Amino acid sequence: MALGRHHRYSRWDGTQTGFELDATDVFSEITDDLLYHGDLNSALRRMLQSGFDAPDGSRIEGLRDMLERLREQRRERLDRYDLGGVYDDIAERLRDVVDTERQHLDQEDERAQMSGNDRVRELTESANAERRMNLDMLSPDLAGMVRDLQSYDFSSDEARRTFDELVEQLRTELMQSYVNRMAGAMENLTPEQLGRMKDMMAELNHMLDQRAAGEEPDFEGFMERYGDFFPENPQTLDELLEVMARRMAAMQSMLNSMTPEQRAQLQGLSEQLLEDMDLRWQADQLGSHLQQMFPQMGWDRSYDFSGQDPLSMGDAADILGELGDLDQLENLLRGAANPGALAEVDIDRARELLGEEAANSLEHLSKLAKTLEEAGLMEQRDGRWELTPRGVRRIGQNALSDLFRKLDAAALGGHAVARTGTGHERDVDTKPYEYGDPFNLQIERTVRNAVARSGAGVPVRLAPEDFEVERTEHITRSNTVLLLDLSLSMPMRDNFLPAKKVAMALHSLISSQFPRDYLGIVGFSDVAVTIRPEQLPEVAWDFRYGTNMQHALQLARQQLGRQRGTKQVIMITDGEPTAHIDANGEPFFSYPPVRETVDATLREVARCTRDDIRINVFMLDPTPHLRAFVERITEMNRGRAFFTTPENLGDYVLVDFLEHRRSLRSDRRAG
Repeated sequence: MALGRHHRYSRWDGTQTGFELDATDVFSEITDDLLYHGDLNSALRRMLQSGFDAPDGSRIEGLRDMLERLREQRRERLDRYDLGGVYDDIAERLRDVVDTERQHLDQEDERAQMSGNDRVRELTESANAERRMNLDMLSPDLAGMVRDLQSYDFSSDEARRTFDELVEQLRTELMQSYVNRMAGAMENLTPEQLGRMKDMMAELNHMLDQRAAGEEPDFEGFMERYGDFFPENPQTLDELLEVMARRMAAMQSMLNSMTPEQRAQLQGLSEQLLEDMDLRWQADQLGSHLQQMFPQMGWDRSYDFSGQDPLSMGDAADILGELGDLDQLENLLRGAANPGALAEVDIDRARELLGEEAANSLEHLSKLAKTLEEAGLMEQRDGRWELTPRGVRRIGQNALSDLFRKLDAAALGGHAVARTGTGHERDVDTKPYEYGDPFNLQIERTVRNAVARSGAGVPVRLAPEDFEVERTEHITRSNTVLLLDLSLSMPMRDNFLPAKKVAMALHSLISSQFPRDYLGIVGFSDVAVTIRPEQLPEVAWDFRYGTNMQHALQLARQQLGRQRGTKQVIMITDGEPTAHIDANGEPFFSYPPVRETVDATLREVARCTRDDIRINVFMLDPTPHLRAFVERITEMNRGRAFFTTPENLGDYVLVDFLEHRRSLRSDRRAG
């Protein structure tokens, strides 16, 4: 007994190798959409939006789900944090400094009181009273409070030390915010680093002036001197400027998100604590340049924070940067009209913002077009994707496979049995030679028979009873024209997609299994048109009223008149005849049908009957009037009528066609 295969499954941890997109699977996903709307580019866009199931059972997220996740990420940050908390924290720490100073003043007064020395007590109380008055007169705004305390004569060493540490921390954070607007590789700023930062900005501003003057800046030399400021390792000046513009826009969005009072406080603190005016000037100059070069970066963007968690200045810059990246990714995904547009997405950043699954989905979606193009299923012409002949065949095969999967195996059991006899088409079977058979000798089996009869050895001597010949198959050519109703009622009643899939499947079946057969296709609404097989996938319904069976039968009769062999028409419709071509060659429409239209259609049925063309009608959602009319057709033509539904239309058409092919062989055998 053969041992079965054993599989072990484990949770995805990011290290396993994922599936590779298969063009056939992807094409199967868009077949129904493409057939229904008749537009390959729209089908690809809808696949991008909705996603699809991967061959391994996982789900490739669509852009619609990713956009919702982006909005959730934005809401989570805005609902959690309080941008004003930056200043609340500073104000609270300054109040702690003042409280520490007041407590120390109280302790000094108490010690002076207990000393018993009136002179000491008077001097202490006088000095402390002046200090208390200065504390009472501190400015209410943060910048003014910092300024006043910088000139205040602290009595408490602890209060002074705490205040000095706070000022230094604020100065560093403000300086770091300026630095973050230009570079991302500086922490724990030193005076030397700050000097290099100013030199870097000055040189960068000079490079922009050079470019504006038509000169070529020395970017490579600049990166040799200051490349350590830029961990992104930009390869061109434009890449560098884009990185810096994104950072500065994020910082600007923080200012935009503040209340006017908060912005005023930040401005005051900056002026109070940043004594290096040259740094501020260089930063403002660079920001002005970048805003002109990259207006799309969202310099006017602002956010409405409504949470409770306070943000430090450094944390606020990080959060605003993330929000900016979320906005940028959302804009890119929202504007992605085809898979190729997703090539611009930074997958690593998307992974940080949305997680592993979304990043993998984006990566797969971005490869859709390339996968289908490399498989030869579609190609780009004039900026649009179009099906190749191989793509058309693949859609037909997909439609045929879908329909065959639904068929009862018993309904097709007889199709594999073929009439055999003399002819010119080879069969896979052989038979002992009989007098009168064509001498299509099957060498291998003939020699095997001789060896089995006389034993091994050479030479092998043949006898007449050793001869075995190939069976051959009679060839009977069948000619079919499929009439496909394209009137507006078809999509309104959900009949269009099943009917079109049948058309694609029938074309695929005939071209692959019965290549000598003829299949013509005619679409009809208020008028009828001949449809080439390569046009069929992108045929859509007409936004017109009218079911012109007369014109459709006329075109079918003309096509079949040029063919030899048996001839039949397969008509798929859900409406009675409401249009015909009048004596002037113009389409005439009337609902309910008028006698003139009915008579014109029946005259065409009579012509088909005289030309020995059988008409088989497959009716979807038949009304009593349609039933009565089709019964009249079958009475005149001796064809057949099928009352079917969208769910079993394919079963009826394919089985009937295969039974028709089998009956041709049976008739030939009986003849």
